[in-house]
Amino acid sequence: MLAAALKQIEDTSALLGEDYPDKKRFKKALAAVKTPQKVIKGKVNGYSAFRIQHNDARGPFKGGIRFHPNVSEDEVRALATLMSLKCAVAGIPYGGGKGGIIVDPSKLSPEKLKNLSREYAKFIAPHIGPWKDVPAPDVNTDGQTMAWMLEAYEKEVGVQSPATFTGKPLELGGSLGRTEATGQGGAFVLQIYARLKALKAENTTIAVQGYGNVGYWFAKIAAGIGFKVVAISDSVGGIYDAKGLDPDKVLAQKEGGVLKRNITNEELLELPVTVLVPAALENAINKDNMKKISAKVVFEMANGPTTAEADAYLFEKGIDVIPDILANSGGVTVSYFEWVQNLSGDSWTRERVNKELEKKITKAFTDIDRIKTEKRISYRKVANYIALKRIIDAMMLRGRV
Repeated sequence: MLAAALKQIEDTSALLGEDYPDKKRFKKALAAVKTPQKVIKGKVNGYSAFRIQHNDARGPFKGGIRFHPNVSEDEVRALATLMSLKCAVAGIPYGGGKGGIIVDPSKLSPEKLKNLSREYAKFIAPHIGPWKDVPAPDVNTDGQTMAWMLEAYEKEVGVQSPATFTGKPLELGGSLGRTEATGQGGAFVLQIYARLKALKAENTTIAVQGYGNVGYWFAKIAAGIGFKVVAISDSVGGIYDAKGLDPDKVLAQKEGGVLKRNITNEELLELPVTVLVPAALENAINKDNMKKISAKVVFEMANGPTTAEADAYLFEKGIDVIPDILANSGGVTVSYFEWVQNLSGDSWTRERVNKELEKKITKAFTDIDRIKTEKRISYRKVANYIALKRIIDAMMLRGRV
């Protein structure tokens, strides 16, 4: 994963280098972007723990904390790097960060999980803060985890500081609209894309692989505005109906254990739909199945669901790929709104959150689409170009390189 993140930066460097006459200075900036500013690691209650802060030229570090047995330093470093790119392309004033503990939380009692969360917050306390580094939930962490961490952090620093963590419960300063934010942001991008490509919603078919929070909300919102969701899958398999599916009914059947799956995850990826939405695993679209993809556009709602080889092949075949750093940036954008609300002591309505999200993500996509048309390159290369340029420009303006 780290190699893939660094390759994205390298692949964009030739295009980006045209904008910088001082090649020596540009190379120094590029090298800096490939290297995190700070790596914090150690043991917390006997478990290996990390917080990696990638680049804060554009603002405080921002990124989730995951509890998972497969967490590694390289994975956390890659995710911190991608968060810098995501925040930059979304136009929000953050740099990237990421944290994690190598642990299987399902094997911990609630009390031990609470204690681990609190001890991790104490471990990273000297390195975080509302103007320094703002963590959030990620894999196997949630609002309750953030509540435990906030309490421990505030005891360490001796002041109330709700803006230090986002993804909190509403009662502790969380934001309305955060639960559905990633799916909602993706649906906004879909609307803009459909408008630019003259796609009628009722004739636009969608297949969603992965029915966790992101996949569910994307499907629900897309169906609610008239798009036709025809396939949905989870880790076990999927359901396909050419006439269309009701995302809420599918969820109820899944949770009730009565969902009648009739396709595999592999078969879902190969359906002749308008929009394919990989919302589950990394590398879902790869060299083994890329030639079988028949969708007109791929919306990456998961992180890194398309390998570099598959991405190049799909571009060559005229299949658009809306990259993860844009498609799923709704979550971090609404986390930014939560931070803004906490800093100002304000509380926004859900309507205001969604209006501001639509405004941010619409501008991000239209900026990318304009350059894509001008330079005739992929959406991913344009997104990386914009993100890296914004980060490097900020570093140069600050005199770091």
